[in-house]
Amino acid sequence: MRNSRDDGPAALVRLVATGRAESRAELARVSGLAASSVSLRVEQLIEAGLFAEEGAGASRGGRRPRRLRLARQAGVFLVADLGAHHARLAVADLAGAPLALADLACDIAVGPDKTLTTVIDRLHALAAEHGLRDVPVRGVGIGLPGPVDPATGQVVSPSRMPGWNDFPVRDFVAGHTGVAVLVENDANLMAVGEHRHSWPALDNVMVIKLGSGIGCGVIVDGRLHRGRGAAGDISHVRILSEATVDCSCGHPDCLEAHASGAALAASLAGHGIVVDAPSRIVDLVTDGVPQATAAVRGAGRLIGDVLTALVNFFNPDALVIGGSLSGAEPLVATIRGVIYERCLPLATRNLEIATSRAGRDASILGAGHLLLGVSDEWIGRVLER
Repeated sequence: MRNSRDDGPAALVRLVATGRAESRAELARVSGLAASSVSLRVEQLIEAGLFAEEGAGASRGGRRPRRLRLARQAGVFLVADLGAHHARLAVADLAGAPLALADLACDIAVGPDKTLTTVIDRLHALAAEHGLRDVPVRGVGIGLPGPVDPATGQVVSPSRMPGWNDFPVRDFVAGHTGVAVLVENDANLMAVGEHRHSWPALDNVMVIKLGSGIGCGVIVDGRLHRGRGAAGDISHVRILSEATVDCSCGHPDCLEAHASGAALAASLAGHGIVVDAPSRIVDLVTDGVPQATAAVRGAGRLIGDVLTALVNFFNPDALVIGGSLSGAEPLVATIRGVIYERCLPLATRNLEIATSRAGRDASILGAGHLLLGVSDEWIGRVLER
């Protein structure tokens, strides 16, 4: 029996938004609904201002069908991808494609109230600056550099986010915006965006985010695997090292304590080289600074050792390396070399190891896709008016 979630109006909106159907006939074919049922629901969605029908689409024989698209006034999503010292902001259409983008300097260590209030205000201002003030906001997506409980939308035991533990991020943002809110780990959002944008034909993908911290998002059978909120958290895997370094989580020798952007910055500071962002480390490597090159190669060996076990265990179709440190070619080359050297041949025979194709907006794209996936509630409210 077809689930009502899969044949309701929201499902038709998702099909049009993602480009899987652009006419009533295609909606009927893809959804499996009767043409009469599709036509009725399309008329409802047009009347509600969510669909527009215009021009003519491609013909499969006979009269060319009218082309369906999302109406400009159907709505937008507001998305913020927060890092330790910055946020990437976007206003996206209901297909998840960014309409406006901006960067915001912020320090997540000042706490959730001030950070989230600033981000929300700036998102609304960004929409207004691009002529979208009057377009209804249908959802807000927040990406955070820490573990998120998918059931509650709370941050749980983050290692570099003082004041955020158990903070009700979802409820706080919903209270300030009055719309549905998605709260997700930033690496998970990157994994979804990278998969949907660049690797949609692959079922099993691991996406590593290398920035100030280290994260990993896992796509299993084409879907994000969250577990109970800690799935993919490789940052606190213990590694073997000659020198013991205490991690911010309280344990010694976690991967993040030795190989993250923050760890590399601390190491370079010991050589008198001050860096204020992981991207600066990439610049130093590009400029041939030997200390920076040696540091990222050392980090690459440690990251590769951890990923070797994961690749053998999970056997993904692709391993994608993203984040601000992914531009350091010696880092990526070292990771790739360790994996191919240490993994079972069967695990790497068809494995593709690549850097991000979606780039710095992968998390924005991922949030848009996930927000569209929870669109049933607001679409139902629109149709009831």
